Amino acid sequence: MIRLRPVHIAIGFLVCLGLAGMDPPPASAGNPFSGLSNRLVAEGFAADKIQALYHDPGSIFETEGVALFFVHSETRINYEQFAAAEAIARARQYMARHRDALVAAEAAHGVPAEIIAGILLVETRLGTYTGNRRVFSILSTMAALSDPAVRQALWEQIPPQRRISPARFAAKADAKSAWAYEELKAFLRFTSREGIDPRGVTGSYAGAMGICQFMPRNALRLARDGDGDGRVDLFNHADAIASVGNYLRHHNWRPGLTRDQRYRVILRYNYSKPYAETILKIADQLGE
Repeated sequence: MIRLRPVHIAIGFLVCLGLAGMDPPPASAGNPFSGLSNRLVAEGFAADKIQALYHDPGSIFETEGVALFFVHSETRINYEQFAAAEAIARARQYMARHRDALVAAEAAHGVPAEIIAGILLVETRLGTYTGNRRVFSILSTMAALSDPAVRQALWEQIPPQRRISPARFAAKADAKSAWAYEELKAFLRFTSREGIDPRGVTGSYAGAMGICQFMPRNALRLARDGDGDGRVDLFNHADAIASVGNYLRHHNWRPGLTRDQRYRVILRYNYSKPYAETILKIADQLGE
């Protein structure tokens, strides 16, 4: 998955980076989503629905969240906190509370409960913090950066002392806008399929959502209904547990893998070596 995590730490970067309270683009920049909405309609999304979404007062240009991709930061995640005794105790309680869902996920996908619980612990503190950014606004803002005027408006809102170089900003904006556009389309399709109002879904500043922090393209392809109610809700524990299991199985998790093989599969969830090492460490403790 392409994400920055854990979300409960990442959101807190705003204040220390001097980005809290940033203003939206000036009125002179026009409607930052006009070009984006036209692209979506051209690709087959219903014009009336797209218009309604972008005229909703809650559909804002997410300067604060998106700016995090374009600033200098020396902050590092302290993964050791997730393997501390208190965190492990909470994970054990979680495993007991959701035993049936974890057993079902292991039976269906071959992924041990300890691995799934470890991932959910690091991702969202077992679902207690899933992010407070509107996913629709985050992805729309990033996707709109393909427009030079919108891109310039964002650049001007970033404090000069926090800016990366203009060349690096341009390169990242190109990559992020193309990536976010694909994620936005997947998000609209996923929410439509599951009967979810896209305006009400919150998540990380990268657009990851739910207890398992899936990006929309992964949600569309790999999220699963874990409680048998006929729909996928990533804010439902049983569905999140089943989805993590299915994601790892899709990326070649199999019973009997060596520790190194497990490590490599977990890297497909989040390409961070400390992250993968921490998940295995948590699983070891939960399995004792």
